[in-house]
Amino acid sequence: MTTAHPISPLTGLDIGPAQLRDGADLWRIARDAGGLDLNSPYSYLLWCRDFAGTTAVARDDAGRAVGFVTGYLRPEAPGTLFVWQVAVEDSYRGTGVAGALLDALAARVTAGPGLVRIEATVTPGNVASDRMFRSFARRHGAGVIREVLFPSASFPGTADTDDTHEPELLYSIGPLSF
Repeated sequence: MTTAHPISPLTGLDIGPAQLRDGADLWRIARDAGGLDLNSPYSYLLWCRDFAGTTAVARDDAGRAVGFVTGYLRPEAPGTLFVWQVAVEDSYRGTGVAGALLDALAARVTAGPGLVRIEATVTPGNVASDRMFRSFARRHGAGVIREVLFPSASFPGTADTDDTHEPELLYSIGPLSF
């Protein structure tokens, strides 16, 4: 049985849970986005299977995935959705797709197990994600607390290169009201 998903009035795209067939597209979108830690194609397939309920995918008129938000409910904090990755195809960036995906996912999780807070990590140089999460908080009347979750020293580096990872700042957004 196919369930109709809402068409976002902001973007005109169909936004719904992940489906197994989306895995390859999610990997492609993440790869092409640049700046994301790219996981293996296999992990995106597993994500679409095991975390479909906490993942939102935007699809165009042809049903092709053009953006996604992956997340999971934290086992130690069931009312907290941790947003793992957000990525949108280049041709749809700046059109509100990422925010619409985050709103749709939060509404779906709120209607199911309930949602009190969203968490995500953002590197200090990621201005687009900072703006998206702060805008989400404003739309939902929530506060944002930022703190370092993983300092740069926590990430493995290579002794013979200058490879460093920026710290990951934890954005804790809540309490949420819908």
